[in-house]
Amino acid sequence: MRRSTALPKPPVGQPLPESHVWLTLRTLFPYLWRYRFRVVAALSCLVAAKLANVGVPLLFKQMIDGLSTPQQALAMPALLLALYGCLRFSTSLFTELREILFARVTQRAVRQVSLEVFRHLHALSLRFHLERQTGGVSRDIERGSRSISSLISYTLYSILPTLVEIGLVIGILFVNYDVGFVIITLISLTAYILYTIKLSNWRIDIRRAVNETDSAANTRAIDSLINYETVKYFNNEAWEARRYDEQLLHWENAATRSQTTLAVLNLGQQAIIALGVTAMMWRAAAGVVDGRMSIGDLVLVNAFLIQLYIPLNFLGVVYREIRQALTDIERMFNLLKENREIADAPDALALPPGPLRIEFAHVDFSYDPERAILKDLNFTIAPGQTLAVVGHSGAGKSTLSRLLYRFYDVSSGAIRLNGHDLRQLTQSSLRAAIGIVPQDTVLFNDTIFYNINYGRPDASREEVLAAAKAAQLHDFIESLPQKYESRVGERGLKLSGGEKQRVAIARALLKDPPIMIFDEATSALDSATERAIQTQMEQAALGRTALIIAHRLSTVMNADEILVMAEGRIIERGKHAELLEQGGAYARMWNLQQLEAAEQI
Repeated sequence: MRRSTALPKPPVGQPLPESHVWLTLRTLFPYLWRYRFRVVAALSCLVAAKLANVGVPLLFKQMIDGLSTPQQALAMPALLLALYGCLRFSTSLFTELREILFARVTQRAVRQVSLEVFRHLHALSLRFHLERQTGGVSRDIERGSRSISSLISYTLYSILPTLVEIGLVIGILFVNYDVGFVIITLISLTAYILYTIKLSNWRIDIRRAVNETDSAANTRAIDSLINYETVKYFNNEAWEARRYDEQLLHWENAATRSQTTLAVLNLGQQAIIALGVTAMMWRAAAGVVDGRMSIGDLVLVNAFLIQLYIPLNFLGVVYREIRQALTDIERMFNLLKENREIADAPDALALPPGPLRIEFAHVDFSYDPERAILKDLNFTIAPGQTLAVVGHSGAGKSTLSRLLYRFYDVSSGAIRLNGHDLRQLTQSSLRAAIGIVPQDTVLFNDTIFYNINYGRPDASREEVLAAAKAAQLHDFIESLPQKYESRVGERGLKLSGGEKQRVAIARALLKDPPIMIFDEATSALDSATERAIQTQMEQAALGRTALIIAHRLSTVMNADEILVMAEGRIIERGKHAELLEQGGAYARMWNLQQLEAAEQI
């Protein structure tokens, strides 16, 4: 079906201060609006189905009255029976047509909202992802996505059809019979709805507690499984099981209370329905006895009661499910409320292609306002040059790469590429221009080929193999039974630290960006492999602007300039030989590392 060009943009980050069905429907409306023609057609089928459904008891009354005497039975036309069968079939026909027409709308809405949340999570800052709990977030997304489908289905497939049918039945009772039937029906409906809403609203906090304890238990389980090796190192399986069971106990208590209160709700609903049905049948029977109503009228009222009873009973279930779905979806909507700490400026420019010059100008930065990480940092890396940054742990070296990627914005000063402030560039073009081999390499739970190819997904197989060879990884891969199709396991745990690091190097080489960052790229490698890769790193840096963050000074000897950092400041700068001649901090670090290397021989 053709899509409209005037498509309203689905809201992102729209506040949801409280669970409310109309607010939620308004949030979902733009996604449904894409298929408004299908929606209108489905609603037309809905009305047609309910008209046919209400017409069945009316026709049945005529048949009963026609059979009340033998003479009338002989005169009853066959067309009446045929019409009865057509109405029965039409109810099912229009109902299924409605399902067929609306199926695409529901599933597409679920897909688009899930994708919106997924993209929004990737757009959030590194700070959010360092603080999040993976298990809880994944469970929130899973439950929320599933609940969107339930919410749409219950609202458009159940509530609206039920309201249409109740309206039609009440209208027929008012026109054909005395107002007493309408009053009894309205009183029963009002009592039922008020009771259901009151108790369901009371149960919403109980349901929220079930969700929160479920997410907490899931978070604890995933966190423990991710750190499987650490658990084994310290022989803490029993400890982890106890911690997990503590959360499961909270969930058990909340779930038990939820189920108990649900039983109370169901019992009260059935009591209201029983009273209403009894009152209606008593009045209808009295009408037959008084001669004001026929047997067909009694059957008609009874059929209407059954038709009202079924959707009315289901309406209570639907309302409970909607409230529960809203509770589930509330947490996922809260993810959309998370503000993007780093966002593109409205007039952001795409970074032009070609060689790049990096400039840090009076850069100050702190993760926490009370603790400065970088202080008045000034340096420049010319196109084609390699700059190395060394220093003890905590000096702020790795923060440089995070700022270059613009995971965070500087507190003051500026970082520029070819004179453009990073804050005036699109993040997509900025990150496309940078390749990195991080200190802690985490791989996807997929094949080695996939993890290398991730550097440039459109690369050919020959290019992937060439990058693996450049990283001195090809021979190792060929020795594996499944070669490049070997799976690396969760976070790459099937590979050694050095093997993971070489995969990261191959991935960065495949990306082939104008800027290369090596953040402790050889920290997990043995000396022989480090020397083999060092040549490839230097080759990879040729013609590019390269930043090497290192602890081992042997990896930065050939850099065009070396910065020595301490407590967020540059305390020395120069080439390797110049720094050794100065006899300062760099010379002391060099002598200490040479001594350690000699002791290991």
